Amino acid sequence: MFRSGVRAELGDAVDVVAEADDVATALAAVLREVPDVVLLDVHLPGGGGVEVLTQAAAQGSPSRFLALSVSDAAQDVIGVIRAGARGYVTKTITGPELVQAIERVADGDAVFSPRLAGFVLDAFATGEAPSVDPELDRLSAREREVMRLIARGYAYKEVAKELFISVKTVETHVSAVLRKLQLSSRHELTKWAADRRLL
Repeated sequence: MFRSGVRAELGDAVDVVAEADDVATALAAVLREVPDVVLLDVHLPGGGGVEVLTQAAAQGSPSRFLALSVSDAAQDVIGVIRAGARGYVTKTITGPELVQAIERVADGDAVFSPRLAGFVLDAFATGEAPSVDPELDRLSAREREVMRLIARGYAYKEVAKELFISVKTVETHVSAVLRKLQLSSRHELTKWAADRRLL
């Protein structure tokens, strides 16, 4: 549904040559079609956008990548930029703004949502870009997003609505997060996330 909405917003302004719903099909499409710009979901199933970026680069893809996400969390933003994305915009962007962002990336510019631009520049200029966290690396991209929302106080139903997934799926992700991080409660998860400034 989300991809259909994006395609409708782009209209005739952008020539869409392929769509994909997971890392494997996305990578195959990138290598087959060699698009000028890849609009990449940071939380793409099968390993996330970083996996597509890493594998595409390893195979010499000349395509430029623009990340699109519901998340404005430091770890997500810096992760995809380090992996080679030319920009990062959040899903609150309007259709015309997205078209402009795609065109700018195609021209070689770096594009960020306004709130993220200063953050990214500051992070790299001061050398304070988030370091790799081995505990956080155990979580999938989707589990990280669920973890952050839960830690911010969202109810399961609110998380489900925000991420366009079922409440049952949220429950499954929360259980996996608590198990992987060896935590026993939502309170401990909130403290864990706060200690790492992930909220």
